[in-house]
Amino acid sequence: MPFDISKNTNYEAHKTAHRTNLCGQMDTSFVGREVSLCGWVNNRRDHGKLIFIDLRDFTGIVQLVFDPALNSEAYRLAKTCRAEYVLKITGTVNKRSPETINQDLKTGQIEVSVEAMQVLNSAKTPPFLLHEREKVEEMTRLRYRYMDLRTDQMQKNLRLRHHVTAQTRNYLNSKGFLEIETPILAKSTPEGARDFLVPSRLNPKKFYALPQSPQLFKQTLMFSGFDRVYQIARCFRDEDLRADRQPEFTQIDMEMTFVNADDIMATIEGLLAAVFKNSIGIDMQTPFEKMTWQQSMETYGTDKPDLRFGLPIQDLSSLFKDTGFKIFQKVLQKNGCIKCLACDSAHQFSRKDLDQLVEMAKSYGAGGLIWGKIDSNRDFQSPVSKFLGKNEIQAMVEQLRLKEGSLVLIVADNFKTTCNALGAIRKQLAQKLNLIREGFKPLWIYDFPLFEWDQKNNCLSPMHHPFTSPSPETISWLQDAPLKVKSQAYDIVLNGEEIGGGSMRIDDIAIQKQIFKLLNFTDPMIEQNFGFFIKSLEYGIPPHGGIALGLDRLVMILGSLTNIRDVIAFPKTQSAVCMLTDSPSGVTQRQLEEIHISLKEEE
Repeated sequence: MPFDISKNTNYEAHKTAHRTNLCGQMDTSFVGREVSLCGWVNNRRDHGKLIFIDLRDFTGIVQLVFDPALNSEAYRLAKTCRAEYVLKITGTVNKRSPETINQDLKTGQIEVSVEAMQVLNSAKTPPFLLHEREKVEEMTRLRYRYMDLRTDQMQKNLRLRHHVTAQTRNYLNSKGFLEIETPILAKSTPEGARDFLVPSRLNPKKFYALPQSPQLFKQTLMFSGFDRVYQIARCFRDEDLRADRQPEFTQIDMEMTFVNADDIMATIEGLLAAVFKNSIGIDMQTPFEKMTWQQSMETYGTDKPDLRFGLPIQDLSSLFKDTGFKIFQKVLQKNGCIKCLACDSAHQFSRKDLDQLVEMAKSYGAGGLIWGKIDSNRDFQSPVSKFLGKNEIQAMVEQLRLKEGSLVLIVADNFKTTCNALGAIRKQLAQKLNLIREGFKPLWIYDFPLFEWDQKNNCLSPMHHPFTSPSPETISWLQDAPLKVKSQAYDIVLNGEEIGGGSMRIDDIAIQKQIFKLLNFTDPMIEQNFGFFIKSLEYGIPPHGGIALGLDRLVMILGSLTNIRDVIAFPKTQSAVCMLTDSPSGVTQRQLEEIHISLKEEE
């Protein structure tokens, strides 16, 4: 159910000295009443004896009628109006004749006969027509964002965002949380993506960093006895952008003391249930489904699976353990795996489609993709059929329950690469075969590895962040086999998108120092970057944990949108540029001198 502006607008609150009502409020209950309305000219139609103007505000459109017999001056002014002129009118609401009713308009049964009008402001010819928004190139819409924001779609998106934020505050306040702000000018800490740095004028050669998250401040508030806090936090990361990423974004950050992971999950489930119910009228069933990281990767090839469709990944490693096919042999000898996807619609895939899937697998690091189709004799028709034994093919047909017309897609590689490649292909198949059902499928992923191996830098890297607590069951592996250690982390996934992540935090100073050392932090580095935090761990720390939800991404999903920029009032492009203000931009030499910075000339 889409967000309904009319159901979430207090019309009475919008009465002002200029207007008595809003445009979208008009219906047959107003017939015979005099009203004053303000808004923009959506379009004008001159029929000679009468002029019709569709007046628009954020609640909708209402038709105005200008009759020279009723008011010649208003009629004259109406002739001068163009799209996006700003008007104030006073008139009487009348019922339309049956043949002129507009069933596509919420106010289509009435019209307003204008008795007085004032042109509050004129407008240049708009750079694009608002009702043709979907046809307008995005860079143009971002350059003229003040026009784009007038469209019905953007009005709904940002009002939905406001509603979600308000519902979040209401819910958390009712659960005993305090909203406490944390600094925007913070300390640079090497714990994630690149920081945005801010030079200090009063402290030469020193810098603040814009916060990537309020994580350490949230934990410090827990140490300070505030029990549970939240913040609608602005965060900043200087990283490469995608459709669902921005350099500045908003998180719903919260932290709680004397809790375990189940307490935090229950809180989030209650919050999301309230937001969905009160924003778009959807009842979310709680508790949400839970799945371990290992199960998610093996079954769906990703730790953020979309459960609105099936297509599970299946393992064929044991089936081919004695194979003579050299590609499979080499993979299994290196402790890799052989996994596949199978579907019943081989006829929908041309050779070109299959070649594209091969390239997709390669783009995720796999050596390639093996495909095959089952013919009418239940034979496996594939470029590699001659390399596989009949018994192997028969066993595969039986294990996968293949039938005529089945398509099999196989990737053989290391576990992570195989999962990533097939996980991406699974989504591609679902879109092509129209398998994705409507609705919302939330899921908790837990039992993550504490670390992953950074191939580029040849070192351990935290799967989440270095303040995540190891699980009690695996903490004994911390020193000798850290990649075997599981974490007390949990991600909330919705329709294939991670909308939040959290963990129980480390409250033992020795374990925190040990993890820093495993991440190659020297004692001076620990002191320089986290000294204030480590020191605070010495003064009686309660068990605590928290989570952060991505507000932008959550609203995007609630609004059934695909681009995060459509739920942010003034977003950046994928090259981190604001088209409206043309930032980032240069500064004066005086400004640079005041903050003790000189620019290096490009070679």
